[in-house]
Amino acid sequence: MHNAQRYSQAFIPTQKEVPTEAQIPSHQLLVRGGMVRQLAAGVFSYYPLGWRTAQKVMNIIREEMNAIGGMEFHLPALNPIEIWEATNRVEAMGDVMFHIKNRPGLVLAPTHEEIITHHATQHIQSYKDLPQIWYQIQTKFRNEARPRSGILRGRQFLMKDSYSMDTTWEGLDESYDKHAQAYRNIFTRCGLKFFVVGASSGAMGGSKSQEFMVESEFGEDTCAITDAPDGGYAYAANIEAATSLVEKVGRVESNPPIERFATPTAKTIDELVQQHQLIEHRCAKSVVYICDDKPILALMRGNDELNEAKLQSAVKAAQLRPATDDEILRIFGAHCGSLGPVNAPKDLLVIADTLLENANGLVSGANQDGVHFKNIDLQRDASIAFYADLRTVQAGEQAPDGSGPLRMVKAIEIGHIFKLGTKYSVALNANFLDKDGKQQPIIMGSYGIGVERIIACFVEQHHDEKGIQWSATIAPYHVQIVLLGANKSELIRATGEELFAQLSRTYHVLLDDRDTTAGVKFNDADLLGMPVQLVLGEKNLSVGNVEVKHRITGERSIVALTDLNALLQSLLGN
Repeated sequence: MHNAQRYSQAFIPTQKEVPTEAQIPSHQLLVRGGMVRQLAAGVFSYYPLGWRTAQKVMNIIREEMNAIGGMEFHLPALNPIEIWEATNRVEAMGDVMFHIKNRPGLVLAPTHEEIITHHATQHIQSYKDLPQIWYQIQTKFRNEARPRSGILRGRQFLMKDSYSMDTTWEGLDESYDKHAQAYRNIFTRCGLKFFVVGASSGAMGGSKSQEFMVESEFGEDTCAITDAPDGGYAYAANIEAATSLVEKVGRVESNPPIERFATPTAKTIDELVQQHQLIEHRCAKSVVYICDDKPILALMRGNDELNEAKLQSAVKAAQLRPATDDEILRIFGAHCGSLGPVNAPKDLLVIADTLLENANGLVSGANQDGVHFKNIDLQRDASIAFYADLRTVQAGEQAPDGSGPLRMVKAIEIGHIFKLGTKYSVALNANFLDKDGKQQPIIMGSYGIGVERIIACFVEQHHDEKGIQWSATIAPYHVQIVLLGANKSELIRATGEELFAQLSRTYHVLLDDRDTTAGVKFNDADLLGMPVQLVLGEKNLSVGNVEVKHRITGERSIVALTDLNALLQSLLGN
């Protein structure tokens, strides 16, 4: 990567107008700064400045991955479909996976668990060959239905994906923890404020996963967080996994027999409470889902919202969906709003949220339209298969660690780590011989980082009304030298050339030597957002000074040329 570039010889197509299709700051500023351009929906070209930043992000990733023993690969994006079919992920990926129409049997890889495992079967034979950490930074393809938000969500993108292979579950824990720390180092070095949440593994499978998230109003994930006194985060969890300290419904001393009562116009919990003067949290709502083609009744407290990811995890279902009105009527002989756990169909699995565990004094539907039961004792009157955390937490509830009331925020995922276990190694026969000569499946982990997401999220967090505010670690250039009137002043031209040559031995330097107005140069400098701007004008140079602007803080200072190196070192490091 060249350290020095003259603006007059560079390709930096900045633009004043905000692109009409760009809705979020990172998309607007990366396009206006001439760093990326959209080629098609969800497909972007990197221009030179943007590619410099991408290379710097990738270099940071490489350094941290190499530090934990990672070995870099470069795997094909074009994959044989039969390898993917062995793990049933062609069906799980659905329309997200690109298929090659004129070459049946080939797909474009959205990730590489299958391919890395395939290569492991070719080379891993003994426990002596393990552990391994293999990684790559490579182009991925996902057929996003609605690509938007610029480079944040594209159909073609750069991802660092790595894979750990171990002989023991303890080894997997160690590899997982190494990646978790490496990710923290990467995002910190790239200048991001982030938090880590427990998450659902989804189609990836495995026993545990965590997401690294950046808070953003434009995010597509919802997270529950509490803020720490140091400006960070005390508690954070994806809405799919978040819990809170909410008191269980519990039991009441009086426990009369179950009793039917008519509710002809009460179809919702609110109507039930209002019409019959009931306590909301002692009304048990029945929600019916079809999980792997089998109906399940989930009992929830009051108006609590069922969390589909938690339900899927609780019943270990590959697929689930809400039951239709026709299905509910066929199963229960009653419509939604009159369902309940008492006298439920014999083959129906009935589960309940933990807040209802062993509760009594409840009200729920009688599986007959317009009729409910009261005084329900779940221990006495119903057959609950098991209790599980099924509810979606609400803002203001106390965090499970007691760190304060939950705040619900939108967030962007920038990295995800998974404990895969043996799902892929068993499916693809990736085994090793242990010390006793017995064949065992390789125990695996998978770890991904989106390069474009790091860049876009940085811009989301670090910009103002004028443009981007790059950090020194990932800025296209560290210093932008702005010459004012060099065509009229030999002093400005000569000093600029001298600084350009001198500073580029230590820093990456962009010399704005264009023959244009000062206003254009200042506007472009703020838009591009290099960490330090050096403004060379006749007045300051005549007495041996230069104006220094720190882009992030906006602070300006007049500094003697002899003191410039010390100031730059304090602002940029060496």
